[in-house]
Amino acid sequence: MIDVRPFATLGHADHGWLDARHHFSFANYHDSARMGWGSIRVWNDDTIAARSGFPPHSHSDMEIVTFVRTGAITHQDSLGNKGRTAAGDVQVMSAGTGITHAEFNVEDEATTLFQIWIVPDRRGEAPSWGQREFPRASREGGFEVLASGAPEADAALSIRTDAKIAAATLRAGQSATWTTSGGRHQYLVAPKGRIRVNGVEAQARDGVAVTGEGQITVEALEDAEVVLVDAR
Repeated sequence: MIDVRPFATLGHADHGWLDARHHFSFANYHDSARMGWGSIRVWNDDTIAARSGFPPHSHSDMEIVTFVRTGAITHQDSLGNKGRTAAGDVQVMSAGTGITHAEFNVEDEATTLFQIWIVPDRRGEAPSWGQREFPRASREGGFEVLASGAPEADAALSIRTDAKIAAATLRAGQSATWTTSGGRHQYLVAPKGRIRVNGVEAQARDGVAVTGEGQITVEALEDAEVVLVDAR
C-alpha cells in the first residue's frame, strides 16, 4: 500500500516565528485518520524565523529526531548538552524518564527542518542527546542511515526503537532502493524535487506512507532529496 498525502492537506499552524506543517495529528491539529504510522507518531515540517525558537519545554518516553534542511538549530538541555546542528545534519534525543530542552534558530536566516517522533521500545531509561554531521556527498545516489535502533551495524546515531532514519540525494533520473519487509511501516518525504515511489508520483513536501512492500524504489523526476523512516 502506498498513500500519498499532499502537502496542501497537512495540518497547518502559523505562529509568526514558526510556520509548521503536521503530517500527523499534533497540538491543535487532529485528524483521526492521521494519528501516526506504525510507531511513527509525529512528522513536523517546520520553518523557524531568524533569531527565534522554542523556549524550554519537557518531553518523556519519545525518540525525537531532527533533520535540518536549511539553516541551523541550536539545542540546549537540562543534562548540560549544547550543540548546533546545521543543514544536512541530524540530532537525536531519547527523552527517556524526562528531559527539558530549548531549540533556537540563532542564525540571521530562517531554518527549515523535519522533526520526527517515534515511540520507543524501551522506557524508564535515562535521557540522552546526540548530534552528528552527515556530509551530503555520502548519500548521493543512494540511502544513508542517519539514526538507528542498531547504531553499530548502521554506523548511525542511536535511538531506542526498532526503526531507521535514512536520507538520499538524487539527481534527476537517478533512483535509490530501500529493502525492508512487508510487515513494517515506511514514511518518506522529499523536501525538494518530484519523486516516484514504486511507480506512484509525489510532489516536493508531500508525505508518502508505505506498508506491505519488500522493496521501495524512489526515482527522482527532478533533482531531489529524500528522508525516509522505516519502523515497526
